[in-house]
Amino acid sequence: MIKLKKFLSSGKINLILIGVIIGLVVGITAGGGGLAGRVQAGKTDLVDMQYTFRAVSADVLPVVVEIRVVEVQTQVMPKGYSWPFNFIDPEEEGPAETQEYETEGLGSGVIVRKDGNKYYVLTNNHVLGSADRITIRLNDKSEIKAEIVGTDERKDLALVSFFSDKPLETARLGNSDDLYVGDWVLAVGSPLGYESTVTAGIVSAIGRNGPRENISDFIQTDASINQGNSGGALVNLDGEVVGINTWIATTTGVSIGLGFSIPVNNIKNAIDDFIEDGSVQYGWLGVTITDPDQITAEDLGLTGMTGAIVNNIYENSPAGLAGLLPGDLIIKVDGQEIKDYKHFTRAVGDIKAGETIELTVIRNKEQIKLSALIVLRKNREELIELYDYIWPGFTAIPLEDKLKSEFGLPESVGGVIISVEPGTRAFKSGLKDYDIITVINGNEINNMMDFYQSINDKNNKYRLNIIRNNSEVIIEMEK
Repeated sequence: MIKLKKFLSSGKINLILIGVIIGLVVGITAGGGGLAGRVQAGKTDLVDMQYTFRAVSADVLPVVVEIRVVEVQTQVMPKGYSWPFNFIDPEEEGPAETQEYETEGLGSGVIVRKDGNKYYVLTNNHVLGSADRITIRLNDKSEIKAEIVGTDERKDLALVSFFSDKPLETARLGNSDDLYVGDWVLAVGSPLGYESTVTAGIVSAIGRNGPRENISDFIQTDASINQGNSGGALVNLDGEVVGINTWIATTTGVSIGLGFSIPVNNIKNAIDDFIEDGSVQYGWLGVTITDPDQITAEDLGLTGMTGAIVNNIYENSPAGLAGLLPGDLIIKVDGQEIKDYKHFTRAVGDIKAGETIELTVIRNKEQIKLSALIVLRKNREELIELYDYIWPGFTAIPLEDKLKSEFGLPESVGGVIISVEPGTRAFKSGLKDYDIITVINGNEINNMMDFYQSINDKNNKYRLNIIRNNSEVIIEMEK
């Protein structure tokens, strides 16, 4: 890899930045030269910054590639259909026929690892889609066929591999935890097909939540990112990759200065997992979780606290065996404070199967500690098969006055309103979305504390009084 010292005698970018500051001070305070002296000092500072960007670009461009994908799709058409004229010959009309056609996609990737003459390129899962053919276009314009090593929807990551007899550089991965708001960064990729494009900006924010299905906390930057940048590199002024550019927020379809990158620290373990196992190996606790809303927090005595609240427990899972209960607020994992449910999901997911963790939870307004042995997370299909072993099998939220008004209920009615997980015992017992639970085993439910205390008692059978469509229904379910 081209080293920055080829451009800077000290080899340290931070020395240039210190020089920039010193130059500004000298230019302003020096008596000689007046305004002309300050202008010259400012020009020197800008030239130094220009050399910094030039050095970083030269260092990173060789390790960022363009990825072109082709997906073969099938379209069903009536017999006798003549494309592109949309004409059907009545004499040939008959059973439907199929015709294949190709769609193309474009993105970016980063060369992150090599093994002999085999190279690995990290990109976004959504860049590959259901690709049937993948072509890597290197910085020197050469093109090489590539194959998928592994994909992961939860972090929107994918790894592909290709072979090259010509030695190639690999990216240096930095430490995204060292980023601060205001830090300079460069985005490198192929926006709109313009390969080897470099844009500059700053870190606008860190720890941003993204699409609900993505568990990463994102780096926000105003470095210009557009379609085709996905999978490309976000780099710091040391030429280290600190993020993988993934998505933008826009009202126009093009960059408006709100780009988001997956922090590289969320990625490092995934690279190893892809190479060793073909997929990301997540740790699993066996819970469904969410962030507590304001009323739930008030009812449970959690106001002002951060963490992830447990909605459901998988029986015989690490959570169930550890003694976790629905309604517990998990505030720490191995002493690390939990900010929200996505933070908790990442924290547990990054723990290797077989490790024991300490959970700090709030239950009935008291803090307790539990130990759980993490296991390997099952795939989506296997988790769905376990839905029959989820307790209680639904998520409850407070019955606010606004909801009472919408359902035509008097203000005196107490209870919780639920959303039922399909395939669970609750679902099979007849519970439905928007059911309002008012009584459990004879105990009136006036708030979320009442609900969790009743659903967590030692009974194996539960009798629920439900309001459904302004009528009372009795549901019985077993634990």
